[in-house]
Amino acid sequence: MKNPPVPKKKAKELVSHGDKRTDYYYWLRDDKRKNKDILKYLSRENEYTNAWYKANGINSSEIFKYYKESLPKYEESFKTNLDGYKYFSTESLSLEYPKYYRIFKNKKKLILDVNKLAKNKKFYEISSINPSRNHNYLAYGEDINGRREFSIVVKDLSKNINIEKNPCSSTGRVIWNKNSNGYFYLKKNPKTLIANTLFFHKLGTDPKKDRLVYKEKDKEFNLSISLSRTKKYLFLEISKTESNETWFLDLDEENIHIRCFLKRKNNHLYYIDDTPENFFILSNRDNKKNFALYKTSFNKLTLRNWMEVVPYNKNELIEDFLCFKDFIILGIRKNGLSQLVQVSRKSKKKIYIKFKDEAHTVKLSHNNSYDSKNLSFVYSSLKTPSSIFSQNLYSNKRKKLWSQKILKHNENNYEIKRISITSRDGTKIPISLIFKKGINLKEAPLLQYGYGSYGLVIEPSFKLTFMPLINEGFIFAIAHIRGGQDLGRDWYDQGRMMKKMNTFYDFIDCTKKLLNKDIGNKNKTFAMGGSAGGLLMGAVINLEPLLYKGIVSAVPFVDVLTTMSDESIPLTTFEYKEWGNPKKKKEYFYIKKYSPYDNIDYKPYPAVLVTSSLYDSQVQYFEPAKYVPKLREYSTSENPILLKMNMIGGHSGKSGRLESFRETAEELGFLKGLSIRNS
Repeated sequence: MKNPPVPKKKAKELVSHGDKRTDYYYWLRDDKRKNKDILKYLSRENEYTNAWYKANGINSSEIFKYYKESLPKYEESFKTNLDGYKYFSTESLSLEYPKYYRIFKNKKKLILDVNKLAKNKKFYEISSINPSRNHNYLAYGEDINGRREFSIVVKDLSKNINIEKNPCSSTGRVIWNKNSNGYFYLKKNPKTLIANTLFFHKLGTDPKKDRLVYKEKDKEFNLSISLSRTKKYLFLEISKTESNETWFLDLDEENIHIRCFLKRKNNHLYYIDDTPENFFILSNRDNKKNFALYKTSFNKLTLRNWMEVVPYNKNELIEDFLCFKDFIILGIRKNGLSQLVQVSRKSKKKIYIKFKDEAHTVKLSHNNSYDSKNLSFVYSSLKTPSSIFSQNLYSNKRKKLWSQKILKHNENNYEIKRISITSRDGTKIPISLIFKKGINLKEAPLLQYGYGSYGLVIEPSFKLTFMPLINEGFIFAIAHIRGGQDLGRDWYDQGRMMKKMNTFYDFIDCTKKLLNKDIGNKNKTFAMGGSAGGLLMGAVINLEPLLYKGIVSAVPFVDVLTTMSDESIPLTTFEYKEWGNPKKKKEYFYIKKYSPYDNIDYKPYPAVLVTSSLYDSQVQYFEPAKYVPKLREYSTSENPILLKMNMIGGHSGKSGRLESFRETAEELGFLKGLSIRNS
């Protein structure tokens, strides 16, 4: 196929606030995903992309080979101890999916083989496994198309058989009751895919008769559930970007009775956990944007009864906390990097736990016991694969418990740096870099990665996916731009709603300043982002079409204005405080200012690879499907603009570990091929 497919054009007028837009590709939307003309067009796009790869000698097999050679033939995960049962999973190079095991009294037992479950299925994904409190049962969520609408399956571990399936549209997470004869779960609205109801299911009963425990009426809020530190309470969090509300349910009580901890209030976010003595609350009350930590007794929940435990520090964002008998561990972010702080509950003395690499990430993990003398955490850097450590809370002695196995990887061969650049408005933007030692930085290809939305931080952790390019001499850079939460809550606020343009300018300025510092070859400069990061890619090439030689835009959110104007599209209302509500005139026109699809114009666009999945629940397939032909139509360059559409799969692409690596290899193969062409 020499020429790209050209879909027919049908004018669709979209009018709001007196503003008229004409969308010629609106017809590519089919919520049922059965329109033959659309499916035929998407298949032809795949054919064209494959043909272009072949004609231009783009070979991703070497990158995929690197992935396979980096993975051990067999690997076990860290073993999690729950009530004397040790749960873990295994990965085999010959298998797409994990196997789950547990050890009890030195006897190892296979409890779930996902490979068997996925047999003869084009897509298969399970949520995290959830053992019952008595460890007789195992519940897990099952998704067979990529829409993240999980059915809940329960397995009797003593008989090794599945005993029931709840065909609900759930989040896949369950919380078992104390007696292990039932579980709590969240159900999604089938149209918006926002979790809005909490149910209780008793084993052996008809799911249609499950008890409704809570229903959220405000369509801007989403529900999530968790188990408290002591396992005494179920926490139900009702949240949106700027505010939330937590309800709690005593699992020790025979009758189901859910209570509100503190009613929602605009611009107040709080998160709770428990100890045997108190509730602890992480809160941004009184404009403490980066949060302070409080405690209160179980029967005195009002704000006036909260006692401050860790005061507010404007230079440290408290992201997480964990209580032990004598200490509180804080997961903080300082100067853009994650850190752990040990706080004595008696003396209030702080100890900052130190790590070696200047660009790293560290997270609390596998701390199941309140009475433990040891803290467990996961550590990684751009050149160091993930490891789990245990550190004694009293002696501070540290030992490694588990580490990710990456074959043929020597971290001494790489250099990592943490630098900052000054953006156009004077803001200092951190950048994390990794490259092979000894390369000529000025002549090296530069790949810059970014996201910059939802307060999500792209951590400077080890990323196997990018190592093939780094080994080929690429510089890999993560731009920690506004819209993430890298430098605190205010950093996030400066990159959302009516300040969203900061995100795009930051990314562009990072690239330009790196090149000005002789970090990267201007003729071999590339960019990559996915989902909201795909929106970023679309925005920056509209603003600076000549800055990048090629981009990969994965599952991109590019038709922001149309999507945010349509409440029937999944997750839309939940995201009003991220992007804005187009029903409001001022917010409508601000979104229109940057929405990639609405700002395509006659420009010399770079080479672009767009990926998507037909059943993606996060970014609907029709956004990238519309975006590509319109971008081709307006591009004044001869650069390729390609679409690769998974005909089965979700937001993360195909299911299966190796299949996922194949897709990644195709994306990076595109960039590698472009770098060779520009040599």
